[in-house]
Amino acid sequence: MTAIRVLIVDDEILVRSGLGLIVGSAPDLEVVGDCSGGLAEEKVTQLRPHVVLLDIRMPDLDGISVLRRLRALPNPPAVAMLTTFDTDEYIGTALRAGAAGFMLKDTAPEQLVHAVRVLAAGGSVLSPTVARTVISGYVEGGGPDAEAAALARSLTGRELDVLALLGEGLSNAEIADRLFLGTGTVKDHISAILGKLGAANRVQAAVLANRAGLVRTPPEPGA
Repeated sequence: MTAIRVLIVDDEILVRSGLGLIVGSAPDLEVVGDCSGGLAEEKVTQLRPHVVLLDIRMPDLDGISVLRRLRALPNPPAVAMLTTFDTDEYIGTALRAGAAGFMLKDTAPEQLVHAVRVLAAGGSVLSPTVARTVISGYVEGGGPDAEAAALARSLTGRELDVLALLGEGLSNAEIADRLFLGTGTVKDHISAILGKLGAANRVQAAVLANRAGLVRTPPEPGA
């Protein structure tokens, strides 16, 4: 099986080394390189990683600018933003720029490894303590609004059910259990939902679910 190629982008060498040791300890993951923000675009072009772990705050070139450059590349890698604070004001901007995940730098090693696998498979990830901030409408325009509700009306009844549970932060397997569906069916529904909503990933869809008023109760931390 081909190893999942990972690039780590952070301005602190010790952070890059620590993350590299954690990620590289998994037999199916390979750290192909690490660098500061200014070299990220060049490294991605050269090394073709499947996943990039990107610090959201860097002095030479901030993570949001790096993210936008990477997303503009042909066949861009999945990018997860690394942050120290679960209330980082840049989270909303990164979400709109196409980040596929948000991870706190103190995420447990096994959770970080799992997150890389999910990202490589085309999924999105949120550290539990970040999830509530993002999904409850941290981005500008948070809260129910007419535009989000209008987009949601383009979905079928079953797609609305799936979107509502997506908005609670549930995984595909959890949604399948709740709705008595197969995980493959849930995955198909989510693909259709993303296409109809024009969402880049399930995180954006989850935020829209909240803004459309589909999520009755915000998810509890760690949910």
